[in-house]
Amino acid sequence: MTTRVAIVGGTGKLGSIIRSVVETEDGYEVHAVLGSGDDVSALEGADLVVDASTPAVSMGIVRAAIERGINLLVGTSGWSEERIAMVRPLVASAGTGAVFIPNFSLGSVLGTALAAAAAPFFGSIEIIEAHRETKIDSPSGTAVRTAELIAAARASAGPVQSPHVDQRARGQQVASVPVHSLRRPGVVARQDVILSGPGESLTITHDTVEPALAYAPGIRLALAGARDASGVVVGLDAFLDIGIGPARADTTAKPFADDTVPGQVARATSA
Repeated sequence: MTTRVAIVGGTGKLGSIIRSVVETEDGYEVHAVLGSGDDVSALEGADLVVDASTPAVSMGIVRAAIERGINLLVGTSGWSEERIAMVRPLVASAGTGAVFIPNFSLGSVLGTALAAAAAPFFGSIEIIEAHRETKIDSPSGTAVRTAELIAAARASAGPVQSPHVDQRARGQQVASVPVHSLRRPGVVARQDVILSGPGESLTITHDTVEPALAYAPGIRLALAGARDASGVVVGLDAFLDIGIGPARADTTAKPFADDTVPGQVARATSA
């Protein structure tokens, strides 16, 4: 059976990549492509709605899909755990599924998982994230998700040490973690998580080099997961067993053809 996909924001940077994947992936077809300001009635008849719009309109798109009983895949930034909590009862009442993906990059998911695994061992943790100057929101959804998972991993250890956070230059605190956002030309997407303890530090860095190559494997996984999802699912790691923490749900989707993760660079350094 073919899954009919309506893509909101389908002419934007991320939306165009998602559209290309849908057009080339067996079992899917593009049902409609909407701009952020288009009439949501065009969602009618779709089996899956993919939201790659803007933070300002994303909530409206999510509500429109839920009201129509259509499963959702949300790639729009700005969905914190607090905001997602507002949607959970709506999804439960409708009996549908909503998948929220802060980052479609497999390397980014791994970097975040590594940072969360290391978090209980370091008292000081800060995040520096950089995106191109056209990104309209900050901090990034990836940084918010990373900070939230770090806080969850440190539940027994307590909040991270973040002195002088009353000063604006110390960044925005997300789940007690200071996050610093850079918006500048010449960069696609980069995140550094810097963990520090007595006499040492560990930096976990992820760079997106080519978005179309980096995101496509994760988009394939997310499409399959969202099509069959029930309830609210957050993070691409929900469809991966990355060997850190409890095993995740299995999936039959093949994200990439070989053992490489193209279009991105990840590294961990210590000093």
